[in-house]
Amino acid sequence: MKKRLWWRDGVIYQIYPRSFMDTNQDGIGDLPGIIEKLDYLQDLGIDAIWLSPIYPSPDVDFGYDVSDYRTIDAKYGSMRDFDALVRQAHKRDIHIIMDLVLNHTSDQHPWFLDARSSRDSKFRDYYIWKDPRNGKVPNNWLSIFGGSGWEYDETTGQYYFHHFYKEQPDLNWRNPLVRKEMLDVLRFWLEKGVDGFRLDVFSAYFKHADFPDNPRKFIGLRPHDRMRHIYDTDQPEMIPLLKEIRTLLDEYPERYAVGETFMATYKKAAQYCGDDLLHAAFSFEEFLGGKWKASRFLKAIKTWEIILESKCWPNYVLNNHDVRRSASRYAKGQDDARLKVAAVMLLTLRGTPFLYYGEEIGMREGMFKKKDIQDPVGKRYYPFYKGRDGCRTPMQWNGSSFGGFSSVQPWLAVNPDYQTRNVQQQAEDEHSLLNFYKELLHLRKEHIALMRGDFEAATNMPSNTLVYFRCVVEEQIMVALNFDERPKHLDLVNIGGQGCDLLLSTHVKPMQSSSKCSEYILRGNEAAIFSLKMFD
Repeated sequence: MKKRLWWRDGVIYQIYPRSFMDTNQDGIGDLPGIIEKLDYLQDLGIDAIWLSPIYPSPDVDFGYDVSDYRTIDAKYGSMRDFDALVRQAHKRDIHIIMDLVLNHTSDQHPWFLDARSSRDSKFRDYYIWKDPRNGKVPNNWLSIFGGSGWEYDETTGQYYFHHFYKEQPDLNWRNPLVRKEMLDVLRFWLEKGVDGFRLDVFSAYFKHADFPDNPRKFIGLRPHDRMRHIYDTDQPEMIPLLKEIRTLLDEYPERYAVGETFMATYKKAAQYCGDDLLHAAFSFEEFLGGKWKASRFLKAIKTWEIILESKCWPNYVLNNHDVRRSASRYAKGQDDARLKVAAVMLLTLRGTPFLYYGEEIGMREGMFKKKDIQDPVGKRYYPFYKGRDGCRTPMQWNGSSFGGFSSVQPWLAVNPDYQTRNVQQQAEDEHSLLNFYKELLHLRKEHIALMRGDFEAATNMPSNTLVYFRCVVEEQIMVALNFDERPKHLDLVNIGGQGCDLLLSTHVKPMQSSSKCSEYILRGNEAAIFSLKMFD
C-alpha cells in the first residue's frame, strides 16, 4: 500500500478567517481564533486548512485585493500568530494551505502606487497599461464585476486593465521581474512551513500579447458572459509557468497546489493538472449548482473522471466563499436528511473533498437587506444578485449572543437560526449532522478504498439513486445514495456482491444490518455504505 499522502487521501477544510472566530472582540475573526478551534477541527477529522487571504488589504474585495504579500493583516493578528498557527496545526497533523492572489494586487500596493505616479516608474511595467484607442478604451475586454475592464488614469493618460474591481489592477506576468517576484512569494511562505497553496483565478495570469477584441456570443445574463474569453485568459504561456511553479514546490516535501480555474469548465481545469503541473484544479461547471437529482451528480462525476483521464487526482466541492450554501440549495427547511446524503457523496467519491466552514452543521445562507450588504457586487446588482455575504456569515459556535463568534456585533450579521443550529447544540445530539460528519470522516480514514480506491458506478439502479463502488485490492466498498423521498429496493447480489457489512447509514436504525445481506431497502433520503465480499 502506498504511503498515506495528506492532500490525496485527506480532507481539506476552507476557513474564511474574518468569519470563523473572533478573540480580540472587534467583530472580525482572527488567527488566534483559528488556533483556539484547532482541537475542534482535529476532532472533526479534517487533514488540512485552506485559509482565505490573510494578507494586508483595503478589503475592497475582502482580502482578494492584496497590498503586501509577505505579512499578515493586523486585523487577523501578527506573523507570530501565523507561525503559532502553523506550529500548532502541524502538532495535530493538520496542514496549512494559503490562498495566493497573484493575478492582481490592490491599487494600494506600493508597486501600483509607484506605477501610476509616472510612465517612467520602475514598476510601470508590473501592470498592464495601454494608450486609448481612438480616444476610447484599448479593446472590448470587460470586468467580471461589471463594466469595462479598463480604467483610465488621469495622471499618466493611459488605461490599466483589471479583470475584477478597478481597485484590483492585473499584474503583467509577461514581465520577468513580476514572474520572479511572484515565485519568491511562494518560496517565502514555503520557508514559513506552509504545506500548499490555492491559486486564485490562476488561468487569467496571462493575456494575449496583442490585446485583440474578444469575439461576442449571444448567450449569457451579464455582458461579461456574452463574450468569448479567448484573449484575456487561458493563454499558452500558463503551461511553462505552472511547470516552473511545480518544480519549486517539489523542492519541498509533500507540498501541494490547487488552482481556481477562471471561468472554469472541466476541460479547462484538466489541462492544467499533471505530474509536472498543478496537483489539482477546481472545476465548478456543474457540481456547485443545479437540481437535487442523482442523474445530474452522476453526469458531473463521470465527466470529471473521463476528462482527467487518470493523469491527476480529482477534487470535489459543494461550497465555498463565492456561492450560495448547499444547505440552502438542497435542504428542505431545517431538515438535514439531504445534507447527510450530500456529505456521504462528497466524502466517498474518488478525489480530495473540500469542506467549507459551517458545512458540517448545515449552516444556511444568510439573508440581507440592501442597506446591510457588504459585498460590492451585491450592492451593484441588487436585487438581481445579492452578492456573496450570505455564504460568509459568522460561524455558529453556540446559542449565546452572536453565535459565540464574538462578544460584539460582527462584521456581518449572524444567521438568525444560530440559537438552534450551532456546534454546541449539535455536539450534544448524537444524531446531529455534526456528529454524522465526525463519524463519516473517521470512517473514511479507516478504509483505504474510500481514500484511494477506483470509482465505478453501478448500472440499472432504481430511479433517482446513485450507487457506486470504491475498490482496491484489499477491500471493496459500495456506496448507495437515495435522492428520492420514496424507499428504493437494492438487490445486493445482482449488484455484484455475495455478502456485505453495513458500515454506516444516515438513518438512525437501518432496516437491515445483517453481515450477510442480500437485499437492502434504501429509505427516502438515505445514504448507506457497505463493505462487500465479492465473488471470486
